[in-house]
Amino acid sequence: MQNHFELFDLAPGYALDSAALEAAYRGIQARVHPDRFAHASDAERRASMQWTTRVNEAYRTLKSPVQRARYLLELNGVDVAFETNTSMPTEFLVQQMELREALERAGDAKDAAALDALRGELRAERLVMERALAEAIDARRDYAGAAGLVRKLMFLEKLDADIDLAYEALEA
Repeated sequence: MQNHFELFDLAPGYALDSAALEAAYRGIQARVHPDRFAHASDAERRASMQWTTRVNEAYRTLKSPVQRARYLLELNGVDVAFETNTSMPTEFLVQQMELREALERAGDAKDAAALDALRGELRAERLVMERALAEAIDARRDYAGAAGLVRKLMFLEKLDADIDLAYEALEA
């Protein structure tokens, strides 16, 4: 079975040409989408559904910086072990607590400007982390070292989702 990169005819790597991924995804979807098989046999419709599911899963995985990194590490025999390895550098955890407290204050005060500032800070931190991951995975092939960066990026992704919830609460 092909890995996700092979499916889209892309070189395996963290730094990814998103336009090439998008074009490959659309090309495959145009060939295997269930709408094209509406009048086909049951077996052909099932195969189309299976392919569409596989293509969608591969696309979502490669499109997400966190999921793409996890997948690359798995391909190289490294388990991120986020569920069982929760040890993180103290400095990072302190920073996360401070960001969470700032989020709570902004949410309680219904302060959209503070949420905007927090989101900006978070996006900058995510870019730094994603660059570090590209360096660790693509340049140094340091998959074990990259696992810690992936866990950090997962924390930042969760905080970003919580900021979205805070924005939604402002609108309610």
